[in-house]
Amino acid sequence: MGHGEPEGDADGRRQAGRSRGLHRRRVRGPPLQRACGEPGAGDRGAIFPPAPRQRDGELHQSRAAHPGADPARRQERSRAALASGDERERHHHDQVTRIVATAALPALGGADADRYRYRYIIAITVSLASVLELLDTSIVNVAIPHMMGNLGATLDEIAWVSTGYIVANVIILPITGWLSAYFGRRRYFAGSITIFVVSSFFCGNAHSLIALVFWRIIQGLGGGALLSTSQAILYEEFPREEFGTAMAIFGVGVMVGPTLGPTLGGYITDAFGWPWIFYINIPIGMLALALSLSFIQNSRFQQKAERVDYIGLLLLATGIGTLQVMLERGERLDWFDSREVTTYAVISVLSLVAFVWHELTTEHPVVDLRILKSRQLAVGVVFGGVLGICLYATVFVLPVYLQNLQNFTAEQTGFVILPGALASAFTMATMGRFTGKFDGRLSILAGVSIFALSMWKHAHFTTDSGMADFFWPLIFRGVGLGLIFVPLTNLALADLPMSKIPNGTGLFNLMRQLGGSVGIAISATLVQRFTAIHRGDLIANVTQYSELARERLSAIVARLIATGTPAPLADAKALAILDGQVTRQALMLSFEQLFLLFGAVFVLSMPLLLLMHKSKATAGGAAAH
Repeated sequence: MGHGEPEGDADGRRQAGRSRGLHRRRVRGPPLQRACGEPGAGDRGAIFPPAPRQRDGELHQSRAAHPGADPARRQERSRAALASGDERERHHHDQVTRIVATAALPALGGADADRYRYRYIIAITVSLASVLELLDTSIVNVAIPHMMGNLGATLDEIAWVSTGYIVANVIILPITGWLSAYFGRRRYFAGSITIFVVSSFFCGNAHSLIALVFWRIIQGLGGGALLSTSQAILYEEFPREEFGTAMAIFGVGVMVGPTLGPTLGGYITDAFGWPWIFYINIPIGMLALALSLSFIQNSRFQQKAERVDYIGLLLLATGIGTLQVMLERGERLDWFDSREVTTYAVISVLSLVAFVWHELTTEHPVVDLRILKSRQLAVGVVFGGVLGICLYATVFVLPVYLQNLQNFTAEQTGFVILPGALASAFTMATMGRFTGKFDGRLSILAGVSIFALSMWKHAHFTTDSGMADFFWPLIFRGVGLGLIFVPLTNLALADLPMSKIPNGTGLFNLMRQLGGSVGIAISATLVQRFTAIHRGDLIANVTQYSELARERLSAIVARLIATGTPAPLADAKALAILDGQVTRQALMLSFEQLFLLFGAVFVLSMPLLLLMHKSKATAGGAAAH
């Protein structure tokens, strides 16, 4: 290799050339004026010490060789460069980062300096876009009853407002890397924001269920690109030593968005009406669009996609789409007792198996599954699925628990959940500053342990628990998740070259989203099943032969009569009240079991950390800078 040229693959060779120029520009002081008799350009040995790679006794003894002096030597250097490129594919993570950290990054100038100069504006831009997408995943759910009344839809019909969005979202996630390469990252990102904003306007103006579901699907197609593309942009636009900060900024939106969505949606719906949960996207989206067109540039590393893999696109859309519909409607239709759900499952399995086979054998795959040969990414994707299960399942369960068992209003529920969300954001911001200074696996281990402790405390709530009782368990949950997200993302992507980062982020986010769908579906099903089991056990003890049951019933009757209920009606009302108390207690026991299950799922996933290696750098993308 030539002087100052870092090792690298095809993605890094442009940077290598840039590094050579940067090394020349690093010479400080005024230009040297050559007087008569002083050595010329080919006689640098009189000014500089011999080049490190100069061979003794060849060409000139006391100075570096002229670039054109020895063709054989140039050929040898070319062969060496190619050999080192192959070596970099196997060892780029440890070798290149050292060169980058000490030489290339500090000397960046021109266009690269501009990229880093605006990195925090870019971070704000992509964070706005990510929060929009994540809020819209959950903000709509609280407005469902209002939509049913306005649009004259049944519960089963109105469910497609959420299902259509999520299905479109998960279909687009794994192909964002390919779409970004095909259209260009800047154009694709700005176009996705435009689609999201325009569809939000039409969602708010929808006067029929069909129109609303149609525009929600379009909105999901636009929103699906925002999450993984934002993550890929941050990896490229931040210098290596600040990757942790970049992922912390991104992670705040990922964690806080789904948590605050229901509360914000409830407030907007009550104050302004359900169309405004869509209209609120327009000014935020317009700001994100203006910033993206001003500051976001095309990737320096991604190669343009030349062919469209129509078969892969069709198989992926069919497989992921039917899987998501099955998860959304399974609990409502009693899972595999329903022919519809069974049909979805069969189509999904066959399509996904065919998709995997096709993508591994085609020359131009729409999703490059070969990157899963990286054990680091494969394990990270699996762990990301577990993270999605526990994150979205608890986001789904907590509001239901607080409003149904504790009788909190939507506003009170928001205030209870908010401290945990802030704790998660603060933890991720702190982790971003220290990422790379210690083993990320230890942070994940600590986060899983703290999350499990939080779930154990959740399992000890009672129907008499107050707002103060939820504070510390929710703080622990937020801190635990915050300790996991940033290191897990960096570890998962650590071995990928920069050109593969968009594919990696797409798969990582897809698994987290699918994990969330699985977690919500399982939670909804288990709450019903556990409640039925516990109710049966409790009712078995509520008989006329139970002294405790007779005492409780007598106390209820006496209270009803004291408040003016006629005696003939008091007995019937007392039985109904006692039945409600039994159901409430059964529901409480169900949530306790569910919280313990979430903690156990995370704890059982900890051995996966043994399959990941310690990452001294923050991501493979660093190597490409």
